Amino acid sequence: MSTSSPTPPALPLLNRELSWLTFNYRVLQEAQNPSVPLLERLKFLAIFSSNLDEYFKVRVATLRRLVKLKKKTRAKLGEDPAELLQTVLQEVGRQQQAFGDTFRQQILPGLQQEHIHLISEHDLSPTQREWVLTYFHEHVRDLLSPIFLDDNLHHLFLRDQSVYLTFFLTHPASKKQADEERVLVMELPTKRHGGRFVRLPDEGTEHYVMFLDDVIRVGAHELFPDYERVQVQAIKLSRDAELDIQEEVSSNLLTKIKSSLQKRETGFPARLLYDPAMPKEVLRAVMQKTGIGQDELVEGSRYHNFRDFFGFPDFELTHLQYEPQPPLPHPTLPARPGTMLAAIARQDHLLHLPYQSFGYVVNLLREAATDPLVNSISITLYRVAGSKSEVVKSLLKALKKGKQVTVVVELKARFDEESNIFWADKLQKAGADVIMGMPELKVHTKLLLITRTENEQNRQYAYLSTGNFNEATSRIYADHGLFTADPRLTQEVAALFRYFHDRQPPTNLEHILAAPFDLRTRLDALVDAEIERAQSGQEAYIILKLNALQDEDMIKRLYQASQAGVRVELLIRGISCLIPDAAGVADNISQQGIVDRYLEHARVYVFGNGGEELVYVASADWMARNLSRRVEVAFPILDDKLRAEVRLLLDFQRQDNVKSRDYHNHFIQAEEGAAPMRAQLATYEYLKKLAQKKGRK
Repeated sequence: MSTSSPTPPALPLLNRELSWLTFNYRVLQEAQNPSVPLLERLKFLAIFSSNLDEYFKVRVATLRRLVKLKKKTRAKLGEDPAELLQTVLQEVGRQQQAFGDTFRQQILPGLQQEHIHLISEHDLSPTQREWVLTYFHEHVRDLLSPIFLDDNLHHLFLRDQSVYLTFFLTHPASKKQADEERVLVMELPTKRHGGRFVRLPDEGTEHYVMFLDDVIRVGAHELFPDYERVQVQAIKLSRDAELDIQEEVSSNLLTKIKSSLQKRETGFPARLLYDPAMPKEVLRAVMQKTGIGQDELVEGSRYHNFRDFFGFPDFELTHLQYEPQPPLPHPTLPARPGTMLAAIARQDHLLHLPYQSFGYVVNLLREAATDPLVNSISITLYRVAGSKSEVVKSLLKALKKGKQVTVVVELKARFDEESNIFWADKLQKAGADVIMGMPELKVHTKLLLITRTENEQNRQYAYLSTGNFNEATSRIYADHGLFTADPRLTQEVAALFRYFHDRQPPTNLEHILAAPFDLRTRLDALVDAEIERAQSGQEAYIILKLNALQDEDMIKRLYQASQAGVRVELLIRGISCLIPDAAGVADNISQQGIVDRYLEHARVYVFGNGGEELVYVASADWMARNLSRRVEVAFPILDDKLRAEVRLLLDFQRQDNVKSRDYHNHFIQAEEGAAPMRAQLATYEYLKKLAQKKGRK
């Protein structure tokens, strides 16, 4: 009689969608935190709102597509998408309630205590109302284009992520001249107006500001003088933002991407937010003319697009904002232009953004562009700083100087496709060798390689980073970048650029770990080595700083390491599907994550290695997409002093007891008698001391 082997226990995992919502709640916690400066708390509300918009456009939209699959196909997913969607929407509702309570019960009263009054049309004094009406006539009225929802309109198209105002006109002054009721819709002209907020004249020490929406409400009766009653509410539509393209490179990929971007603008509705005070007649008319169904309706509030609070006036009140942290001089890199290559030739340098300036990267590119001994520049571009990118301007200058420039442009960088297409076109027309991504892969790694003729031989200089070549995000994303001329690294960077050309996977990578080639297998080997040490009674540990941990195979390896006695420390800002309090499998795993002034974006992998630590800095999270479907790089810090520096900054994060939360979003509490440790502040102060030492030399 044969016996079947027992079914292995299911891997303890938290659903990715729910984990993301847990992360976004940490953002909301910063808005709720009274120790955060008041106007910065408003910005965290804006970040929370912007994050949630993207979540609906991508993740919720995907769930809705899965719900529509055939039953047999859904069964293969392992989780009922309809049930998960319901759970997600319930949690979103709970968080939106907390968001509204935070704004109304904490932020608005706090602003009032600081003599800042966000007023509506109901709060205006006669003098203010007169001023607002004048402002409406002079600056707003000509920007408005109402659309009547009547029999003459067959379909109403709502632009993605734009706020619209609905107008319900009733009680005509003369029934002979006007219909009994009319419904109109009009896009809120935020961009053309120059912002969402209108600052009114101060009255002594009191500051006043209004939503543009409410300025229009004040002038609504003058827009429609034939009606005694005009009700104005807001709606906003989020559309499915997943590009429906195959991730393959062919001669017409650019055409596919451009076509898909147009489809994104007209993608399926993922969510229609509406003001709960909206009359049923108006909501019914909007649904009828747009084709939006009941499932896409989400009750919102009077105002939508809280991301517009990024543009809220600061009234020059510096005490309500973070103290300035100007970028620090680098202790070993030169401030003088034209000397970067010589400095990199002497030694490796680590750049810590945003504490130090991204300008060093721009300076290197500018120098390479004009240096007569530089032959070629190769770079990967995932996200760049829009139309003002100094990085791309330097590449264009290099082309004018006759340099060979190779640019790997990722056309599938979500929400940056349009900008990347613009620069790809411009660079190609200027003579660059532009490589439009790779077959079935996203190029997510951040690499720069400069080749220079020195003593009749080519010498290579490289910059490897966790962050994008983007001046704008470099001021708010916390990243690490390595400048090096070490041939152990530069030769392997060159091998990766050859792969972008010939599509032949590199086989000679010894120091760099690269996905999708060997990153996963070599991480497996590093975990195995720690397991073997633990089993032989040696100290064994793994420390991982990631944005996201989702790959099931890697989570399984971490559970196995924990069960073998390896100490596993996780510092994870965003998604984590590992459950650190899963009894029996995660007893040696701890997890915490920081949400603070800057977005923690760097990834760092540390392996104990029997006392000779291995420290890798990486572009890759431990997600299935990063390890298997993207070109990623984890690079070792080979210089002893720089390796110690990365570890010190990582230790600041491990010891954070001010901005770090555990797996359940509980703040990490300082041990009795311990001093507060805020990692980002400690990092700035440490790097500031290094800069001061340089200045005293």
